[in-house]
Amino acid sequence: MLTESRRRTAVALQGVFGRSYRVPESWDEGLSSEDAALAQAILGLCLRHWGRLYAWIKPRLKTPDRGLPLGSHTAIAMGLAQLAWLPGVSAHAAVNESVLLAADPALGFPAHKGLTNALLRQASKDREGLRAQLDGLPAALDRSPFVEMALSAALAPRKMETHLEELWRALQRPPRPWFKALGNEPLPEGLEPDPVFSEALRLTPEATFPREWLRSGAGMVQDLSSQALMAFAWDQPPQRILDACAAPGGKTTALARRWPQAKLVALEADARRARRLEENLSVRRVAAQVEVAESVAWLRDTEGTFDLILLDAPCSGSGTLRKHPELAWIGDRLDMVRLVRNQRALLEAAIPRLAPGGLLIYAVCSWLPQEGAAHYTGVLEAHADLRPAALWASVFGDQDGATSLFRPDPLRWDGEGFQAFALVRA
Repeated sequence: MLTESRRRTAVALQGVFGRSYRVPESWDEGLSSEDAALAQAILGLCLRHWGRLYAWIKPRLKTPDRGLPLGSHTAIAMGLAQLAWLPGVSAHAAVNESVLLAADPALGFPAHKGLTNALLRQASKDREGLRAQLDGLPAALDRSPFVEMALSAALAPRKMETHLEELWRALQRPPRPWFKALGNEPLPEGLEPDPVFSEALRLTPEATFPREWLRSGAGMVQDLSSQALMAFAWDQPPQRILDACAAPGGKTTALARRWPQAKLVALEADARRARRLEENLSVRRVAAQVEVAESVAWLRDTEGTFDLILLDAPCSGSGTLRKHPELAWIGDRLDMVRLVRNQRALLEAAIPRLAPGGLLIYAVCSWLPQEGAAHYTGVLEAHADLRPAALWASVFGDQDGATSLFRPDPLRWDGEGFQAFALVRA
């Protein structure tokens, strides 16, 4: 019988390649730690090397131009990934489980059970040779036009486009999560501070994921870039704060801890994400007024103003390619025109809600200039009463001195790709 870890992996891959779905956060929920680790390893390898895996398969087909049904492609790719890059998985398990997957009418393509068996048994005879063959194929096979655009955009502000292959190699390393402590309780074993940004905690490679610590509300998962972004230098005491796209609540938590006396409104359009936001804030003992509403409409209809508005806008996610390698294959289907238009609509709806002397921070986990720097320029041109606020250290910008445009160097910064800007109303 097909193991649950491999079944979940196949379902996730077919969601990406069959329906252009993002991999759900809960895709491996309920698996044991060992099974989840195996599933995550297989999924990550297939997503990061889908192009070269097919390039290895294609010339070995009787009719290469016809291609493969997705069920066959998934079964063979998963088997090859295990044989090539997971030496702890036996050849017998890698081959037999893939054959079972191919034979499954719901997930595979039973007519190709024999093909799957033949290709993988042949490949299993020389696993080192298989790995060398796959590693020797061009890295560009695993990059879609969306990826090429994102990498170029990441490097362009510092005129480092010649380092594209270096950045791509860095993005192939599976990420380790970052954490932030929310209290004075002792840290779980295996968490250590980042040497550059000491408030951020990193899990050592062999440490156990600190689930109980997180469940207790003593800490939270938060990427290094988000933590650095929220450490902006602003000494004003805001009375009213709005987090305009708040779920899952990490930045809301940071705002509440920094200004506990302020009235904090957390706005979230999606009801399911809003429930998760409320759960997270409750566990962390954060007091906030959660509003479930479409952000632009709520901003236009609400009365009053805010001293601080955080707008972490929905975006392409191009800066999260390391954590979400499926974006390499679904990014080309994103409606970038709609995304950019909605981001500008959010900004234009938020600006009238900003009090005199108030601070607006806009952020996206994207390297694409149309989602960040272009909005910065456009808003300043359209609103004479707004001016840049240099709130981040020069290490987070691309020029000397404090910066109002948060854009860390992707080759030297281990957090996600982010763009943010800070504006104040005169």
